[in-house]
Amino acid sequence: MMNIHNYEAEATLLGAIMLDGSLFRGLEVQEEHFYHRKHQRIFQAMKKAVDENRKIDLVTVTTMLGKSIKAVGGTTYLLEMVESVASTASLKHHEQLIFDAYRLRKTTESARRYVTDPSEEGLELLIKQLTTYREIGSSGQEKTTYDYLMEISQELTSSTPVQTGNRTGLSEFDQMTGGLQKGDLIIVAARPSVGKTAFALNLAAGHCKNQGSSLVFSLEMGTKQLLKRMLSSEGFINAGKWRNMAFSMEDYDHAFRAIGEVSDWKLAIYDTKNTLSTIRSTIRKTVHDQPDDSHLILIDYLQLITPSTLRKDRRDLEIGEITRELKMLAMELQVPIVLLSQLSRGVESRQNKRPLMSDLRESGNIEQDADVISFLYRDDYYQKVSDKPNIMEVILSKQRNGPTGTIELAFLKEYGRFEEVGVGDS
Repeated sequence: MMNIHNYEAEATLLGAIMLDGSLFRGLEVQEEHFYHRKHQRIFQAMKKAVDENRKIDLVTVTTMLGKSIKAVGGTTYLLEMVESVASTASLKHHEQLIFDAYRLRKTTESARRYVTDPSEEGLELLIKQLTTYREIGSSGQEKTTYDYLMEISQELTSSTPVQTGNRTGLSEFDQMTGGLQKGDLIIVAARPSVGKTAFALNLAAGHCKNQGSSLVFSLEMGTKQLLKRMLSSEGFINAGKWRNMAFSMEDYDHAFRAIGEVSDWKLAIYDTKNTLSTIRSTIRKTVHDQPDDSHLILIDYLQLITPSTLRKDRRDLEIGEITRELKMLAMELQVPIVLLSQLSRGVESRQNKRPLMSDLRESGNIEQDADVISFLYRDDYYQKVSDKPNIMEVILSKQRNGPTGTIELAFLKEYGRFEEVGVGDS
């Protein structure tokens, strides 16, 4: 069992500093990380000596302690600490033990507070605190620049191309984006009824088919309705037939085949979580409970999320808070988050109705926070007689680490299914 007080580690570290005062400036540990009050006072005395540009040794620490020397055990205790140190080489090891004990104490305190007064908000706070404590003292374990350069070298010398992001099953989209990248916030924006929910469900399905785990938050439609849409897409079933169950025998066969396929996916759909805090806590719990899975998060859609802080008459600030928090969450958990968004009506007043950045509703920090901003456009949405019927343009207007441009996909509206242009043609 881990020592949550670790008296020995604290005493050994302080003794090593008195042996070699130059080591103090390399410490990451601070006064609050020590559990024992007398060790905190000794650390204070050392810091005072450094602030006064004095060399740290047994005599200096005794002088800095002054009248409080008795409270720490007198000069005898200081001398015992110094004499117990066989070598200063293990300083970083003992510093890490102090961090470990501190993290365990703080997480235990937070857990006890939550147990005495459990609530949804309390759980969200607990998860955030645990995440914060986990990072304390971990900088020494981070990869160095050399480590990252070696990883890049291995990628360059790999005999096979490396797909760095999560595959969607749409090859041209994957080629332009490299897949949905971990840590990215991806905006998919369109006018109502253009097909953004269908596009998101196709991304979720494609990820599941590649052995990934898709987590879908629907703030507009129920879970059963979304599942029916996914079954229509997978089984090539006209979505309108679900209204009166006017299925042919072939439809029934396709439906049950699709149910069998979808039931094997790692897919979770939530239709009752509409606040930023509940969405965040659910994502964190899922990723922490299933650390080995490749997760993809999809949220439908931005303007329906209730922020943590309500600001009257400043909806742009609320939207900015949501996108900023989701971007930070994506980076923290190293998962891609696809966030659907509505476009303003301004696009309708232009002759060329292809969306622009300025068409993002209550844009706030959307453009700043997002790594990828894509717009969906269908010419047949606006033109009854179109030169490009059943074609969806995916317009990549921003890609922080990749090219921008337009991808054309075949949109089979009756099935809610996206395919490469030409797929299925005779």
